[in-house]
Amino acid sequence: MNAGTITGILIPFAGTALGSVCVFFMKKQLSEIVQKSLSGFAGGVMVAASVWSLIIPAMEQTEYLGRWSFVPACIGFWLGILFLLLLDTVIPHLHMNSEKAEGPRARLKKTTMMVLAVTLHNIPEGMAVGVVFAGFISGNTAITAGAVLALSIGIAIQNFPEGAIISMPLCAEGASKGKAFLYGVLSGVVEPLGALLTILAAGFIIPAMPYLLCFAAGAMIYVVVEELFPEMTQGEHSNIGILMFSLGFTLMMTLDVALG
Repeated sequence: MNAGTITGILIPFAGTALGSVCVFFMKKQLSEIVQKSLSGFAGGVMVAASVWSLIIPAMEQTEYLGRWSFVPACIGFWLGILFLLLLDTVIPHLHMNSEKAEGPRARLKKTTMMVLAVTLHNIPEGMAVGVVFAGFISGNTAITAGAVLALSIGIAIQNFPEGAIISMPLCAEGASKGKAFLYGVLSGVVEPLGALLTILAAGFIIPAMPYLLCFAAGAMIYVVVEELFPEMTQGEHSNIGILMFSLGFTLMMTLDVALG
């Protein structure tokens, strides 16, 4: 594995870490409108990345199936949805601005369950980066260096507000700024680890690449619909969430097309 690949899988993690730094320079509590904006933006990036960086390349790889080329994409997508549904069911976690934890009952601190919620969110992103890198390293012509870079940068951009979203509320809950920053950073560690494990298993996953690309897409869409959409629409009515969703979507789409 060369230095370029290592740098590429660390780019999204750097976005989370930089966002977590905000806890040292900003107020303890994010305003509701800022939280809606950040959730909407992250959702837009993830949906666009799912379509342009994952589903479309997967469909291009199965063109030889003719009218049945959609089958691997649909199967992979649903497996991704069901995988995240399983994790959502078996791992105790607490979403932002929610008082009731999800998953099995556990005697965990509120801050710990909030970190677990964001970590769950980051699992499909790490998988997506790893699968795309594995495809590029294998010489898959449907995945270019530009497409890989676009996905890494796009996820890093949406990870920046995520880092702030996790670290600042933790500080507001009573954690020190240093501990809140550390938790914010740790919530993103799963991304490079997941990407690295996926790349190391490249020899086994290349034959199933179309399924795995759409698996990552399905997992990310699950996160957007189950977590980010409610966060950007809850509370007092506002259009800021959908506007920022549209901004994130067009930004990621532009990156993928321009760099790919």
